[in-house]
Amino acid sequence: MLSEKPWKPYMVVRLLAALFAGLLLGAIVVQGYRSQIGDATSSDRLMLFSLGVLSFHGVGLVLVHVFVRQHRTTWRAAFGFNEPRLGRAIFLSVLVAIMVMPVALSLRQVSAWFLSRFEVSAQPQEAVRAMEEAGSVGELAVYGIFAVLIAPLVEELIFRGVLYPALKQSGFRQLALWGTAIFFAVTHANLAALLPLTVLAVILTFLYETTNNLLAPILTHSLFNFANYAFMIWQKFHSPESLSQ
Repeated sequence: MLSEKPWKPYMVVRLLAALFAGLLLGAIVVQGYRSQIGDATSSDRLMLFSLGVLSFHGVGLVLVHVFVRQHRTTWRAAFGFNEPRLGRAIFLSVLVAIMVMPVALSLRQVSAWFLSRFEVSAQPQEAVRAMEEAGSVGELAVYGIFAVLIAPLVEELIFRGVLYPALKQSGFRQLALWGTAIFFAVTHANLAALLPLTVLAVILTFLYETTNNLLAPILTHSLFNFANYAFMIWQKFHSPESLSQ
């Protein structure tokens, strides 16, 4: 069972408002930069991607740190990093990551089929598109660091670490579970990924409840992203286009 968190509702609202303000400002900066460069080069795409990451994940990490300090607690206590059964949490996170991959893949195929029935093209996520268009190993490494390390950490801190406990402790248990899961999926702005990411978020929430340690969903999320990233790299370097170069 997830331990009680000291999150004050008005501080949670303030964190969300600041996060969205950063995201909006970042979108304006990215759009302004894109309008000035015309046809984006490889380095331009990397710059645009970095600006997008900073506007949400960078700002989010800073805001969570301030949020924790305002509650006069530590990261270890706030997110269960000091829980004694660390080995169990790691074991469960790896096990869940292995089990969730085929489920997510199947759900993504179902989503793609459903969208095709309505003649809606299943476009890849912006981050996925950026990786596919990467022109160097250095760029791929930057995208990999984001996908495997930065995104899982920041997203789990915000969605599972702050929002879920705050809603649950306010008496909205179902909204806490499904609301944060859908919100998590929606923020990725991709129709084809909406269903699999919602299911992934629900599983990550149950994992947090089971272990009382946010490290578990962070690690599962990281392994999930790593598996997708590794498969994308394999496809990129084994595609007919790459083999013909």
